[in-house]
Amino acid sequence: MEPYVLHFNETNRSHLLLVGGKGANLGELAGAGFPVPQGFCITTSAYRMLIGSSTEMEELFTRLEQLPPEDLEQLRLLAGQIRDHLTALPMPKDIEMAILGAWQTAGKNRPYAVRSSATAEDLPGASFAGQQETYLNIVGEKELLSAVQRCWASLFTDRAISYRMKNGFGHRTVFLAVVVQEMVFPEVSGILFTADPITGHRHTISIDASFGLGEALVSGLVSADLYQVRDNQIIRKQIAKKELAIYALPDGGTITKTIPEAFQEIQALPNHKILKLAEIGRQIENHYGAEQDIEWGLVNGEFMILQSRPITSLYPLPVTDDEQFHVFLNFGYIQMMTDPMQPLSLSLLSNVTGFINKGTAAPEKRVLREAGGRAFADFTGVLSLPPLRKRFLKLMGGMDELLATALAEAINRPEFQEINIPKKTVALKIRRIAPMAIPVAFKVAANFWWKDPSKANGKATEFINQYVHSVELKLQQISGAERIRFIQQSMERMFPEVLSKIIPYVITGMLASGALTKKLNQKFGGKQSAVLLSKLYKSLPGNVTTEMGLQLGDLADFARDKPELATYLETALHETFYNGLEDVSGGFEFQQRLDHFLLQYGARCIGEIDIAKPRWHEDPAQLLPSIASNLRTMRHGEHRQRFEQGKQEAEAAEQEILRHFNGIEKRCVRRLIQLYRKLLGMREHHKFALVKGMYLHKLAILEEAQTLVDKGKLLTVQDVFFLSAEELIALLDGQLSRDMPEAIESRKQQHEANAKLKTPRVMTSDGEIIEGTPRTGSGPKDALMGTPVSSGAVTGIARVILRSENARLNAGDILIAPYTDPGWTPLFTSAAGLVTEVGGMMTHGSVVAREYGIPAVVGVAGATELIQDGDRIRVDGTQGFVQILEKNENRPF
Repeated sequence: MEPYVLHFNETNRSHLLLVGGKGANLGELAGAGFPVPQGFCITTSAYRMLIGSSTEMEELFTRLEQLPPEDLEQLRLLAGQIRDHLTALPMPKDIEMAILGAWQTAGKNRPYAVRSSATAEDLPGASFAGQQETYLNIVGEKELLSAVQRCWASLFTDRAISYRMKNGFGHRTVFLAVVVQEMVFPEVSGILFTADPITGHRHTISIDASFGLGEALVSGLVSADLYQVRDNQIIRKQIAKKELAIYALPDGGTITKTIPEAFQEIQALPNHKILKLAEIGRQIENHYGAEQDIEWGLVNGEFMILQSRPITSLYPLPVTDDEQFHVFLNFGYIQMMTDPMQPLSLSLLSNVTGFINKGTAAPEKRVLREAGGRAFADFTGVLSLPPLRKRFLKLMGGMDELLATALAEAINRPEFQEINIPKKTVALKIRRIAPMAIPVAFKVAANFWWKDPSKANGKATEFINQYVHSVELKLQQISGAERIRFIQQSMERMFPEVLSKIIPYVITGMLASGALTKKLNQKFGGKQSAVLLSKLYKSLPGNVTTEMGLQLGDLADFARDKPELATYLETALHETFYNGLEDVSGGFEFQQRLDHFLLQYGARCIGEIDIAKPRWHEDPAQLLPSIASNLRTMRHGEHRQRFEQGKQEAEAAEQEILRHFNGIEKRCVRRLIQLYRKLLGMREHHKFALVKGMYLHKLAILEEAQTLVDKGKLLTVQDVFFLSAEELIALLDGQLSRDMPEAIESRKQQHEANAKLKTPRVMTSDGEIIEGTPRTGSGPKDALMGTPVSSGAVTGIARVILRSENARLNAGDILIAPYTDPGWTPLFTSAAGLVTEVGGMMTHGSVVAREYGIPAVVGVAGATELIQDGDRIRVDGTQGFVQILEKNENRPF
């Protein structure tokens, strides 16, 4: 039988299930020799015994499990009912005797702090801090037993129940222990974080300090001094006005007192004590091997540690193999896909930059490295070279302005200035890149000066088709581990052998764009030049993504005049979509047209750089919201008419421009316009090639996964995505002895946890998160600022869409999204405007918005949270702001 009581010296962090997170950590700290006030834990066995003695808890648990999370009023009523029931239950006598026995041994005349300690508390993945109750300065037998029972009941506070619902913890599977700890009466107390909880900087110790008991600070009742220590030096002191403090009363309980005004702005801890406390914090971190959130008190001039728990809010770090300062940028912000990826996706994606670090597969050597389920690119070397830095920052500015400003901040850090990359390393990188970069440069020059741009699209399309056919043929000829090795090599060759054949066209178009913009600014001025360029950009020929949107519009047109089919497309379920088409008038013909569309574009989807994402070929029903939105918002043929109108506007703009030039200059401008029109539309080709190749890779991987399922080495085919490429090869070769099902289950849980992380744009190897500086502009005072990427202004109803498969747009609606990639394109024909949290002038959503002529503002931080679905807003794509004109009164609070 498990004991009802354990003293601190009888427990450690291995006893989590018996004494909860707080109790386990206090026992661990005491056992490691840290100064901890002594006490004991009332184990979860006592709580379970109490629950078991109730004849009503089973029904109350059932009601709690059936409660909708959004029904806050019923949650409040039921939580109160459970607490009242638990505090009214008689405490079993053997539990009462065990508690009083431990209390008498510890010293019955002493005051105690009685704290809740849940089994799901103070964990690396969830803190539960502040969810249950604490009772201070408890004196006497009756008061102690009452405080213990109230702690048990506090497992069912409104906030504790809501937190468990949100984080997926079962109400029956979280148990509560109670910590009874000798009360200390500190002159000063507070919280220490061994890493900066705001910026994430791992080498910055952050200390909050105030007078009296720490509960005043934890509860938010008082302000606290802030001290920060790095490398044993105080780097920041922020002295707060400390007006209140909580103190203990002689007969038990606490009182809140006003601090005399003369003492309110005195530094709570002297400098030497700050440094001493920081050293204790580092020792505790070293003991646990992880960053800690520590409660402390200064008692009679000596520090006492009251609690230590993991800091759960820190974003994980990419791996490094040296002590140098590194700058990592989030690859997802460049590719417009900030969702976490599964291990196989990240493993294969990291091979794309393998040509730079040829000959090593070590994760810490790769350009792309995993952190929090995302790919972070280490471009420290590029940024450290002045000739490349300016160009790289400009390129990133076109991708995401906040990303570029964050990188600019990072390179101004003193640590960055000390980076010294050996010349030999730089020379080696140049030698590896040169065989690809030099031919690209020659091709760009040829394209710019004399090659016919009208042939570029045909050549690139032919090359993509040949590439896809060659990959398909090779994959058919091999199997097993050899297949996966080929896929790794195929991903590694993607850039030097495939993308380098297409990118010269895009670079030429961008150079032409820059040269043309300069000439038009000189001739017409910035404002008129911008108008002419925006018209010239419309309906660019050869854009595979735009053509995809047009063909999807054709599918909607086919269904538009068939009411039964149109209704079916609005209401069809994913699982039965294709089967149900057979019973609908016009369904068979629609399916044939859809199959033809998928032959060309079925490899695409939302977040298509993640190989694990279901492609349209695998789940065509993903396209239904886009088709349905088109049916609601467009007339028959309107999408084609708009494209033709844009083409005519571009031709008219070209004639208007050329009318103002003569002679050689006119020929030069005409050439620039041709390059601009013919080549900028090809900016999606290289990604299209990558995606089509990756889909073939995926099909081959799924075939191999099925063989592993048949052999009992994997439980499901989809489990293969939770392996790395190296593990998959070893498993297929029969050389992996590890129990993979257990590892896969753990990785699935981690993937779910990663989805809840807010992923940063830029972070350093010190863990510091740098978000960049938002653009300032001349918009209204309360406007949300972003990057203007498609001119014009529009007023309409905001439709906040986090996932495109849940989209439902009506005429005049403005699309608000975290990001958009080519998989979102079908929605653009239905949207009156666009706002995204991620993006820049040259990212996908911006390009397509300009082509479609809809106003767009991107890089609006927090747009999907600050703008509520149904709000009436104004989007100004010329000045770069979004204004909320009228709040949706039906929005949830």
